[in-house]
Amino acid sequence: MSDTILYSQPYGGMLFAPEVPCFIVAWYGFANSEQFRALMDHGLELYQAEAQRTQPLGWLADTRSLVAIRTADQQWLEADWNRRAYAAGIRHVTFVVPESVFGQMTVNTYSSNASASDAYTITFSQHRTLAEAKARLGQELHAA
Repeated sequence: MSDTILYSQPYGGMLFAPEVPCFIVAWYGFANSEQFRALMDHGLELYQAEAQRTQPLGWLADTRSLVAIRTADQQWLEADWNRRAYAAGIRHVTFVVPESVFGQMTVNTYSSNASASDAYTITFSQHRTLAEAKARLGQELHAA
């Protein structure tokens, strides 16, 4: 089954993979702060709407083309977005590993900071391919 493109911009997009089922936030390149936050917020709105119809439902971040995320945006994720994501039902985030070292450092820092939070419990996993990430997320969703 192919992924449905729900929203696309030059820097990233939102897709839906019904076979998992999950939303995929895909990064195609650098996004400034406004673009980054807008895409993450739009994705969360889509997730919340679909979660009323579909359970379980997952969140996958295809970060293969991610270069880096500014420190302020990482702090926003940790203090704001993750709390709202948790409230919406997201308990596990699966990543496709970034190709760049800077992207890998960004994902590792985000995962480490979020794992240390007392305000929510979101677990993380990283995989080399989109197919592996989807398979693992599907297992996580159906084991819960």
